[in-house]
Amino acid sequence: MASLWRAAMGSAQSSENYDGVEFWVNPERCGWLMKQGEYIKTWRRRWFVLKQGKLFWFKESDVNRDSKPRGVIPVANCLTVKGAEDVLNRQFAFELSTRSETMYFIADSEKEKEDWINSIGRSIVQHSRSVTDNEILDYDSRKCGGII
Repeated sequence: MASLWRAAMGSAQSSENYDGVEFWVNPERCGWLMKQGEYIKTWRRRWFVLKQGKLFWFKESDVNRDSKPRGVIPVANCLTVKGAEDVLNRQFAFELSTRSETMYFIADSEKEKEDWINSIGRSIVQHSRSVTDNEILDYDSRKCGGII
């Protein structure tokens, strides 16, 4: 897990790794989650922002242009996001996994947990390196079988 944390923390140290993402404007999803620290494994409440394939976290919910993320996870590196209540033995827990590591989070409610899982899952699909732009379909813009 240390390398995922290092990647996340390393990304937070230099703004060029934000890829121009304006995380303070119209995020896809934001809210409070609990996460474990990298070295001291206590659970801490952090404000998370999901935008353009990146999951940022902050100490405070007042996020603006001058805010510095405490960490950033590029979701394109993630393979799965799923419930983890049985793993942690904690209610509303979920996990985000890469090939080699897993990070755990705890939401405030079942609905929040499900909403985060759905949002992150959608972002993984949209930003996965294995999915090309041609493979992402916009079903809302397609005609319904040619019937008028």
